[in-house]
Amino acid sequence: MSENENNFTARMNDEDKIAFLKALSVLAKADHHFDDDQKEKIQDIALIFGISAQKIPEILQEESQEKVLQRVSQIKNRRVALALIREMCFLANSDSDLTDEEVMFIGKVGEAMGIELEKIEQISQWVIDHIILQEQKKLIFETN
Repeated sequence: MSENENNFTARMNDEDKIAFLKALSVLAKADHHFDDDQKEKIQDIALIFGISAQKIPEILQEESQEKVLQRVSQIKNRRVALALIREMCFLANSDSDLTDEEVMFIGKVGEAMGIELEKIEQISQWVIDHIILQEQKKLIFETN
């Protein structure tokens, strides 16, 4: 998340922040492959949100999809909801193995927050385009 994009976080309450992070945690585990890169991304977002490092193990603890859907349904700020969908799409694509379980969970989270399926699809396509452009940038400019 860029500094400009996370300005909305100042208006998030602690419950929204925990719901956001829990949704990412459950998504990361949906394909039964919760790797260090995914954990690090969630930890980085937690730090951006001002969540103490001591609370991160609690956030990463197992929680049911139903409980998380209940939590995210309390997110009323549309910008926060759209940012959550964006971050979920990035996380789901981070291991180059987007599974049906991940796609379904992202859709359920979006629905719980009142985000239209068409909007979720737009965000997903934008994320994929962004990832492709980043890879092209590495090739063109010969960077890692």
